[in-house]
Amino acid sequence: MSDAATAVPRLDLDRARVERARSLARTVGQPVVTLAQQHTTVSVERATLRLAGLSGADPDGTPWVNRLAEAVRADVGLEHGLALPVWDALHRGEADDLTTLAAKAGAGSVRFRLPEGDDAVRAAEASRAAVGAGIARIDRRRAEREGLIAEVGDAPATPWVYLIVATGDIHEDIPQAQAAARAGADVIAVIRSTGQSLLDFVPEGATREGFAGTYATQENFRLMRAALDETSRELGRYVRLTNYASGLCMPEIAALAGLERLDMMLNDSMYGILFRDINPIRTFVDQRFSRQVHARAGIIINTGEDNYLTTADAVEAAHTVTTSQLLNEFFAREAGLDDWQLGLGHAFEIDPDVPDSFRLELAHAMLARALFPDAPLKWMPPTRHMTGDVFRGYLLDGFFNLVGALTGQGILLVGMMTEAVVTPWLSDRDLALQNVRYVMNAAGNLHEDFRPAPGGFIEQRAEQVLDESIALLDRIASDQDAAGHPPLLAAIGDGTFGLMKRPPEGGRGLDGVARKSDAYYNPATELLEAPRDDADESPQEPEGRQR
Repeated sequence: MSDAATAVPRLDLDRARVERARSLARTVGQPVVTLAQQHTTVSVERATLRLAGLSGADPDGTPWVNRLAEAVRADVGLEHGLALPVWDALHRGEADDLTTLAAKAGAGSVRFRLPEGDDAVRAAEASRAAVGAGIARIDRRRAEREGLIAEVGDAPATPWVYLIVATGDIHEDIPQAQAAARAGADVIAVIRSTGQSLLDFVPEGATREGFAGTYATQENFRLMRAALDETSRELGRYVRLTNYASGLCMPEIAALAGLERLDMMLNDSMYGILFRDINPIRTFVDQRFSRQVHARAGIIINTGEDNYLTTADAVEAAHTVTTSQLLNEFFAREAGLDDWQLGLGHAFEIDPDVPDSFRLELAHAMLARALFPDAPLKWMPPTRHMTGDVFRGYLLDGFFNLVGALTGQGILLVGMMTEAVVTPWLSDRDLALQNVRYVMNAAGNLHEDFRPAPGGFIEQRAEQVLDESIALLDRIASDQDAAGHPPLLAAIGDGTFGLMKRPPEGGRGLDGVARKSDAYYNPATELLEAPRDDADESPQEPEGRQR
């Protein structure tokens, strides 16, 4: 836990109620984990091929992992996994390497089978060796990060200042990201092109055209990471890089992030279901695998509870944010993530015209800090009630920054006064960073003097939200779904979160899900779930003084 987190004022919550909330989250979450363990998806299997070293695309731009996965699925199905049929074909001499095999598969000149007996054993051993090499590369990239932080230094204070760039052109993003880092940003997020989460493939190469964002590709990851490494050495502090592991290719993007040493990834358990209408089963299967990769890579996840408050009222629905945070914590820990990797999301989204809106925001932020004392927490700025009045918006962002300082948030996304007006100009970002610097310099240590009154407004509001979260989790746990789905899936189908109704059998991507057969084998899952002798000893949580 960071020094800043220990220094902030704490709420005196009833520990029995806190444990009751966590116990209910485990009860609600475990059936979803079991469901995920029983299924695989096309993206999980393609991510396994990527970890084994398969990359590139055919002349039409279709990734080789997609071509190979489609051919294997057509011959033997998805339910056995891809590893055994693919490495059996290599053993039989159908091709010398994965890329050649994928090209032949795309041309229809190779047939796949599910090997048995000694053939299956040989295929499993060969696939494990190939995927193990990819995971070893992820381990090396994690060690590189730790080495670079030791060499150049880390961000000197918390909260880490998180700033978004997104021009659509990676070669334009790079100088903007470097300029943002020089102006004080600790974390650079390259937002994805609109709609990429709905693509069932990951584009290849460096991209120069996007829509309100830049495509997430392995080459774009590599280019931006290399540029920020240069800037890190220039500034004498490590600048972190963020992208988005969500959507239909969540596991693949997680694997690419680990291979190219990204530091944070947007990775929420329910965001794709609620806001992109991706099938719930597909999402939870993909989410578990992706978080296992993030755990191995030392990547901090950012969850998306802030999005609930863009569709639901931030006061009335505050308990759904806390409920989702508790569920995200359970799913993350089950997948192997440590507390320092849990950038649990929440946001400053209460209507400013509501009486005592700032006190309510303080109560919600302090509740999150009290429930998750060892998690960095990601504090999101106002968006829903930004009207286009840039002066009012600049003031709201200042109040948002003040809450972040008072409550020990670990990651603070810089708010833009031009939210809802234009995509920010460089000058807008500069003014926004000035706002952050002013508040942190002027009031960054105000937490030393601030203590909410025992039994007062803030404490009572926090207790109310916690009680409502417990009641919601209790209701979800008690619900019985006639079709036999886990209760959480039924609750999502009823519109419990973000007012979006997403039934278990609906949404995009369900055709890419398969229930595992008795012969299923995936070396990536096997390796990622195996105990590690070199367990993490160098947490990368926000450290240092509070700004």
